[in-house]
Amino acid sequence: MSTPLLSVRDLCVEFSTERGFVRAVDRISFDVMADETLGIVGESGCGKTVTALALLGLVPSPPGHIAGGSIKFAGRELVGLPEAELRTLRGRDIAMVFQEPMTALNPVFTIGSQMTDVLRRYRGLTRRQARAAAVELLATVGIQAPATRIDEYPHQLSGGMRQRVVIAMALSCDPKLIVADEPTTALDVTTQAQVLEQIVKLQQQFHMAMILVTHDLGVVAETCHRAFVMYCGRIVEKAEIGTLFSHPRHPYTAGLLRSIPRVGQHEKEDLAVIPGMVPDLLHLPPGCRFADRCPRRQARCEESIPELDGGNDSRARVACYDPH
Repeated sequence: MSTPLLSVRDLCVEFSTERGFVRAVDRISFDVMADETLGIVGESGCGKTVTALALLGLVPSPPGHIAGGSIKFAGRELVGLPEAELRTLRGRDIAMVFQEPMTALNPVFTIGSQMTDVLRRYRGLTRRQARAAAVELLATVGIQAPATRIDEYPHQLSGGMRQRVVIAMALSCDPKLIVADEPTTALDVTTQAQVLEQIVKLQQQFHMAMILVTHDLGVVAETCHRAFVMYCGRIVEKAEIGTLFSHPRHPYTAGLLRSIPRVGQHEKEDLAVIPGMVPDLLHLPPGCRFADRCPRRQARCEESIPELDGGNDSRARVACYDPH
């Protein structure tokens, strides 16, 4: 078994609120291998984005902080690393593609000035070399007429083009790992498909590892090798993509899959829904956090939290007392 590029163990992230402390990420563990794409799946508020931010030391503090656990990148512990060392690590070794490119790009500077700043800082290029490299990167991510577009401002580009610029900036320092947080959420369906295709192509071309954070199971199916499903800050299921879609073992995962619209589905046919509401993170139940919504609920589900268990299948792990 090869050594993971990224190894996360028992990661906990907490936030201070007016009503008390909220644990947004609760003792999660996972590995990412080199050249692998790992998906993090779950509905809004489950802890996906907080997990991604924690990996790069970007959890806003205050009110948030990493309350426990370990994050090792290429064998180096990142939790507790001084900010100056984290800044050097970001971009050069680990890059992030944010959900909304307009918040990641500075509206008062041209695309070229923002890209060349990154290239000159991390790769030591001259201004002319950095501009040439930026134009080449823009062409690599599929932007037409890159030599012209490089002098435009973010507002002059479409949403899909802005997202491609953000991807180009993430690639600019040839990182070993890219963390993509909902990279296609703000795009229309056609542009979304194009950007996803570009991400997969670039991941293979540059031999990078990637973590893809999304609530869209269709995106996961198209791009990831493995995935884990989060609910209320905890991982409830991990599996290879084929296994996750063909044989979901946790009732929450099964519910998410049933809610996906199917080709040929009658327009009057209602989508399947998961009944109930996500519990308040300030008042979590003592047992399984999905118990109140679960069709397989047992007495012990309401008494203690099930831990991830692989059972007889080493390819998949599930946190459920009655996995199917």
